[in-house]
Amino acid sequence: MNVNSNAYTFGFAGILVILVAAALASAATILKPFQDKNVEQEKMQNILSSIGVDKTRDEAAEVFDEYVVDKLVLSGGEVVEGMDAFGVVMEKEARRPNDERNAPLYIAEKDGETYYVIPLRGTGLWGPIWGYIALESDVNTIYGAVFDHKGETPGLGAEITTPAFTEQFKGKKILEGGDLVSISVVKANADTPYEVDGISGGTITSNGVEAMIQDCLASYYPFLEEYAGTTASAQLNN
Repeated sequence: MNVNSNAYTFGFAGILVILVAAALASAATILKPFQDKNVEQEKMQNILSSIGVDKTRDEAAEVFDEYVVDKLVLSGGEVVEGMDAFGVVMEKEARRPNDERNAPLYIAEKDGETYYVIPLRGTGLWGPIWGYIALESDVNTIYGAVFDHKGETPGLGAEITTPAFTEQFKGKKILEGGDLVSISVVKANADTPYEVDGISGGTITSNGVEAMIQDCLASYYPFLEEYAGTTASAQLNN
């Protein structure tokens, strides 16, 4: 065999590509269960963080069921029976019309109070952004918020993950007179129950957070409209 021939070079390269591709495919298959577990634990961690329970990923998995007492999926304000909230892919649902989405809702209890945790999914400057907002039992007042991103600029848009940004959401309102007004992310000097200050130098990411909250909350509005001003947990159990 002429190892200096083009045929040998192309053949060797082809075999090498096939072997590497097979190795990568095998690695992806083997690692997928671990990756899925990490994603699920991170989701648990963020849900708990939105109600003020800060745990590591492993700790969150251990105590999650102590706080989260129910996991629902809503569509058009109605509960979808038999659907796993954790199995809903928010990236996919965010591309569907609001009234056709499968919208997960996590009901949590802490210190005798009930909270409703809503997952969010949107787009920042450089890629996807996501998060969770926890509502108090009036399904109007924000108790806590958590945000994350894939590739926003450090020191600018990436600041949506910091307490300086997320702490502003506590006590803010999303309904006014029963209507959904959501939360506006303004440039500075937020002075209403429906506003927070945006990130200096991160206008596009700030706008993305505002649009994400408005868009995702719209999927829950039929539920919010029905239970606003009431103890939603009591209504759900009747």
